[in-house]
Amino acid sequence: MKIRAAHPADAGDIAALWNAMIRDTDATFTTQEKTIKGISAMIAERQGAFWVVEAGGVNGFVTYGPFRNGPGYAATVEHTIILGQQAQGRGAGRGLMRQAIAGARAQGHHVMVAAISGANPGAVAFHGKLGFTTVGQMPQVGRKGGKWLDLILMQKIISGP
Repeated sequence: MKIRAAHPADAGDIAALWNAMIRDTDATFTTQEKTIKGISAMIAERQGAFWVVEAGGVNGFVTYGPFRNGPGYAATVEHTIILGQQAQGRGAGRGLMRQAIAGARAQGHHVMVAAISGANPGAVAFHGKLGFTTVGQMPQVGRKGGKWLDLILMQKIISGP
């Protein structure tokens, strides 16, 4: 497996991974699928903040962006990580997260946030193993497929004061 910076040419593979999660799971509350054009633009906007893992093709990615608007939140980022079946259980997720944390730290960010669906306990466990701590749970703030879903907020301080 190889971790590298995402390129616009990866947008189709990234869209396939992201849209499968949107369509087939409650791991995200959105129902609006990503477009190749939109992902290409995101890759261009997020230079140094978007990576893929290759193992016979793109099998996962991580990216981060602003947590909230406004200058007071400038040092805090929220990330998205998605792995295809072929990459799961092989260290790809840990490798992608190490890369994202190092990249965010190098860009001067202080905190990384994970906003995780309560329907995705595996993601909570994964982030816990990486040193993220649960800082809040918001019951029934999401709705998808006729179900109310909880949002679990986890964070990791990634740089010194």
